[in-house]
Amino acid sequence: MTAPSPSTPQRAVPSAADPCLDRVRAHVRALPESGIVEVMNYGRARGGVIPMWAGEGDLPTPAFISHAAARSLEAGETFYTWQRGLPELRAALARYIARLYGVAEAPERFFVTGSGMQAIQIAFTMALGAGEELLLPSPTWPNAAAAALKIGAVPVPVPFDYGPTGFTFDHDRLERAVTPRTRAIFVNSPANPTGFVASHDDLRAILALARRHGLWIVADEIYGRFHYGEGALAPSFRDVMEDDDHILFVQTFSKNWAMTGWRIGWLEAPPALGQVIENLIQYSTSGVAAFMQRAAIAALEQGEPFVAEQVARAKAGRDLMCAALAATGRVDLVPPAGAFYLFFGVAGEPDVRRLALRLVDEAQVGLAPGTAFGPGGERFLRLCFARGETQLADVAQRLSGWLTARREVP
Repeated sequence: MTAPSPSTPQRAVPSAADPCLDRVRAHVRALPESGIVEVMNYGRARGGVIPMWAGEGDLPTPAFISHAAARSLEAGETFYTWQRGLPELRAALARYIARLYGVAEAPERFFVTGSGMQAIQIAFTMALGAGEELLLPSPTWPNAAAAALKIGAVPVPVPFDYGPTGFTFDHDRLERAVTPRTRAIFVNSPANPTGFVASHDDLRAILALARRHGLWIVADEIYGRFHYGEGALAPSFRDVMEDDDHILFVQTFSKNWAMTGWRIGWLEAPPALGQVIENLIQYSTSGVAAFMQRAAIAALEQGEPFVAEQVARAKAGRDLMCAALAATGRVDLVPPAGAFYLFFGVAGEPDVRRLALRLVDEAQVGLAPGTAFGPGGERFLRLCFARGETQLADVAQRLSGWLTARREVP
């Protein structure tokens, strides 16, 4: 069966011989299309499709956050502002992290960015040069590898092991991947898309490796509140690091507080890097709008009940979807220990890109193909379960019906 093509007319794409393309840097021309966005674009115009492909829930931003932004706008806070972030927000971030992890944090360590993605780009710009290597446990969120490619660096996937307990870390494999060109390790835990959660022993081993080889660690712990094992928080590098370790924490307001469309995040780094980070912000976005930062302060200071609701909904969604899919007898699925994604295989369906497109048409459910997440993801689909019970029950019924009604496709 040939994969269907999008029905929405698209702007003509220049051919490889187009003189405009010839003038674009080769490594930028080579940036891959997002396999997630491909399915999203295919399914968006189709009525009745339930979109489970993106990493966001179904709740809008809470009113107390939006109202803080509105009050700021009404007060006329529409001018240029602090490049590193409003002092009030940086202080609120320090209090928030100190409250969660029980460690004293200085506001000087925090830098407000125009999304978690910008925080990653700034971290990579500081840590990596053209031709230098970034190690990424894989499968992983594809934007991290693309951010390295964008600056001419080389992402090096290091595959997880996979077995009856799900995805696990292979520290010997990570050690063998280090070369004289390696400069940094990107660690996302709890992980998108696998739901893997690094243990404290995992984190200590990664930290020891980074110390031995003089590597940066870029720590993406944005799903740290979405943890379904022991303890309310997932293990963090903050639990095992020393003050002089070279760790850059990248974060976002998107997940905890339902602010994906706001595009605001932060970077936590040693204060000695302050002027470098300020320069990188100045020469890219010139800072984050003040009204968005006022909203972020409200999220940090008033948002704990909402975060608790988000986590409880996600855990209930995980349990509902796991039970429904496992009952079909056609899926390879281990309940994730963290984040809010199921990453599962379907028996008899080796081409998951084609399968994701078929599910849009045949089950009216939008999932992300595992091929979008790098080596190790080729036989999996990703489903975001950060949704309400009614919608998830509908998704479970549609997918279960499709899986049980169709024989395995060779």
